[in-house]
Amino acid sequence: MEQSKLTVLDIKARKNSKKAITMLTAYDYPWALLIDRSAIDIILVGDSLGMVVLGYDDTVPVTMDEMIHHTKAVSRAVKSSLIVGDMPFGSYNVSSEKAIENATRFMKEGRADCVKLEGGRNMAKVAKAIVDAGIPVQGHIGLTPQTISALGGYKAQGKTAEAAKALIDDAQALEDAGCFSIVLEAITSPISEMITKAVSIPTIGIGAGINCDGQVLVTHDMVGLFDRFTPKFVKQYTNINETILSAIKGYKMDVEDRNFPEQKHCFSIKSDELEKV
Repeated sequence: MEQSKLTVLDIKARKNSKKAITMLTAYDYPWALLIDRSAIDIILVGDSLGMVVLGYDDTVPVTMDEMIHHTKAVSRAVKSSLIVGDMPFGSYNVSSEKAIENATRFMKEGRADCVKLEGGRNMAKVAKAIVDAGIPVQGHIGLTPQTISALGGYKAQGKTAEAAKALIDDAQALEDAGCFSIVLEAITSPISEMITKAVSIPTIGIGAGINCDGQVLVTHDMVGLFDRFTPKFVKQYTNINETILSAIKGYKMDVEDRNFPEQKHCFSIKSDELEKV
């Protein structure tokens, strides 16, 4: 039986549910198809595509056009998962008007169901403007890759009382702004639990412990397809990088040894037609 399309209201209703929210990234049609068929609740078209698909050193160079291109591909495959378009650096932190314009592109062109933006209290006003424009918003606090230089690198957040209180304030500000959920990235587990209890909207952790309302990973990390580095918080469920590499090497060997193609891979012509040639 085909699962019905999930909505932001379905996700909000899962707060404090015994069934945790599941979320993975996808950047193209085939991956989105597999993830959607696996009944994952949320598919994030993340700006992480800049690193794992486009080869950038970080997420900062990713453009709106690149995000829309990949979101279109994902939306063509998805029937049940909620699709989140990740607003890239510079697409929302210039002005509320620009943020609404770009969020609208995700909905109209990309066919996303909602958007995600990074930042807490400093971005609450922008988040509210997008929500007021009729576009659902997912927040993102803690380690925010787009502003990694301001955070001093890829470090766990919430390790002091002052930092922890600031994160709780950030989460509450995003809730007040109308966000339907919040991603908590690389936040110490006890503080993530406190944040989860402090807000009435779901929290989705990535490197934030077991007590969030759900979990998200970058799919390419989870399946071992991105081998530049593996974050501490990633659990690899397989390593298809090695599998694919082995297949490519096997193809190369077969071609060079003239073992491929075999007769079963070739098209034939009737002998009487061949004689006429």
